[in-house]
Amino acid sequence: MSAHEEDLTRKQRREQARAQRKALEQAEAARAVRRTRLTQLGIVVAVVVVAIVAVLVATGSGGRGKPPPAGSKIANKTTAEVSSLLGGIPQSGIVLGSPKAPVTLQYFADLECPVCKEFTTGALQSLIPQWVRTGKLKIEYRNLETATREREVFRDQQVAALAAGKQGKLWPFIETFYREQGEEGSGYVTEQYLQNLAQQVPGLDIAQWTAARNEPGLASQITTDAQVASAQGFTGTPSFLIGKTGGAPQKLEYSSLTDPGSFNAAIEKLLKA
Repeated sequence: MSAHEEDLTRKQRREQARAQRKALEQAEAARAVRRTRLTQLGIVVAVVVVAIVAVLVATGSGGRGKPPPAGSKIANKTTAEVSSLLGGIPQSGIVLGSPKAPVTLQYFADLECPVCKEFTTGALQSLIPQWVRTGKLKIEYRNLETATREREVFRDQQVAALAAGKQGKLWPFIETFYREQGEEGSGYVTEQYLQNLAQQVPGLDIAQWTAARNEPGLASQITTDAQVASAQGFTGTPSFLIGKTGGAPQKLEYSSLTDPGSFNAAIEKLLKA
């Protein structure tokens, strides 16, 4: 091999080496860009996850089941809604509405039942101003265990509502309960939960309410309601009986718990009878 050829070969090797280094540098630069993008993506994902968790804690199961303390903005908003709905309507025991109302609706429910909440925050919001406030309908709240998993918890929560009824405050208590209902099966109903709810009911004497919860007649009322429901073949909540006040009630078959149409039709039919 001549000196010229040898020099050419060395030059070619140097150029090849430079080309290889350049290729390696470009590859490393590309990897660095990818790493940067992945890091940025990871940061974005982390921020999104934190935001989702924060929302869940504030509005989901992490925040549900713990009523806001009386006097807080959320509690005041709930109290204002309930007071606006029920204010000025006669209440006595389990009954909402005038005792002289010509039509009576019996509402069988479990305070932990999410479907009952659907009715309470749905169709009932229309029925109360249209029929109850005008003196044409009265509603009786009845107890039927369906969603609550522990019998003792069911008894305690329903008795707490009935005890509020001793002061004419059952309906504000249950309306507040449904609005602040926790996640079904999460065990959110504790003594503190019930105490917190009671403190959100305007005008409720907590000492009297606490004493009334020990009255055996309230637990007996729950048993009686269950017997009536069983005789009617009710297995789920909410379930309804409707009829002329003082007469024999009949099952009310509804098509929607948010649209009051089925309830309006049944009430109108009885008023015309």
